Amino acid sequence: MASSSPAPLRVLTGITPSGTPHLGNYVGSIRHSVRQSVAPGVESFFFLADYHALIKVQEPALIQRSTLEIAASWLACGLDPERVTFYRQSDIVEITELTWFLTCVTGKGVLNRAHAYKAQLDKNIAKGEDPDADVTAGLFMYPVLMGADILMFNAHKVPVGRDQVQHIEMARDMAQRFNHQYGEHFTLPEAEIDDAVATLPGLDGRKMSKSYGNTIAMFAPRAQLQKQIASIVTDSRAPGEPKDTEGSALFQIYQAFASAEETEALRKAYADGIGWGDAKQMLFERIDLEVAPLRERYEALMNDPAEIERILLIGAEKARKLSRPLMAELRHAVGLRNLAAGRDKGGARKAAKVAKPSFKQYRERDGLFYFKLLDAHGATLLQSRGFASPQEAGRAIAALQQQRGAALATLAEQLEPVGPEELRAAKEALEALAETTTSTNGS
Repeated sequence: MASSSPAPLRVLTGITPSGTPHLGNYVGSIRHSVRQSVAPGVESFFFLADYHALIKVQEPALIQRSTLEIAASWLACGLDPERVTFYRQSDIVEITELTWFLTCVTGKGVLNRAHAYKAQLDKNIAKGEDPDADVTAGLFMYPVLMGADILMFNAHKVPVGRDQVQHIEMARDMAQRFNHQYGEHFTLPEAEIDDAVATLPGLDGRKMSKSYGNTIAMFAPRAQLQKQIASIVTDSRAPGEPKDTEGSALFQIYQAFASAEETEALRKAYADGIGWGDAKQMLFERIDLEVAPLRERYEALMNDPAEIERILLIGAEKARKLSRPLMAELRHAVGLRNLAAGRDKGGARKAAKVAKPSFKQYRERDGLFYFKLLDAHGATLLQSRGFASPQEAGRAIAALQQQRGAALATLAEQLEPVGPEELRAAKEALEALAETTTSTNGS
């Protein structure tokens, strides 16, 4: 009998249309993601996160233009809509419905800890303003919408920067809570961070970012590209003086495009005292060598927006072949059902009533042993640090079960730090667990 092939690994990438793509986007995400999208055994999903853009951008024309530019950029760089699922977030109506389902199982305390929300609060407090000034519900609920994006297609891996890892952990918590309440419906996603992918410096040496206004447009015409590269900040050393590659934005950008041999040649030229004008010309020629063929395809796509719209709508229909049946399954799971189709016997509700906090012990890829304390909905209350053996982790769990709140203090160095609110919830969970154990033993 022939063995069935393993299910493909689902990888999901979102791109927010909030500006014109620049070389930092190309080096940090597009180039690498397009290459990975054709890897065997991988099922790739790419979406334009236009709902997310509404949180920061209130200019309709800018969102439309940016969506067009970003779609054209990815397609020009080789993203194949025949091999991947490439769609616009707002075309998948099930995502907004799933966002509400997840909202109903996500604790406000979890969202209070979101980095973007906390950063805005800290900024307001520093200015002496009301903590929630200029905080929209969209900003506050951003992690839930992102959770819906990921869970809608049961993605296994989500490539993100380190600043986005928290959102993937939140999506895992949402999935755990929903699964615990309504049965197993969602895969628990994992963040994928590739440290080999370059972070490109901008014209002023800081990270290339629209926020800093230091970007080099990805598909600028040749003359504009050359002018932007000529404006990269360098030091005052004259031609003939040796120059340092360390901390040189020009050298770092060149390295992101060049081969090892080309990079070594520029390193030697720095040591030999190459003039900054010559170094910038080398950088321009190397970037244009890679970008020029892509620019031609990009310009053709930008001149044919109807073709991009057609591609996105085909991608949306492809995506909805998955989202529609899953949403129907989820609607039934939560009780949004045909009233004439028979009644649920209350099994799920009964299971929810007897649900209790629990410990989960596991081993990570680093070879160490960890545990989590989960609340009755499956959300993480406590996370341990690594133990050398499962016995050590087991002894720590036993101490928490027996000594409860007192053990939280004695084991503090073996647990990831938590805030006062989380600590109180953990104490309550340990007490509830102890009461359940006592009741079971006494019956």
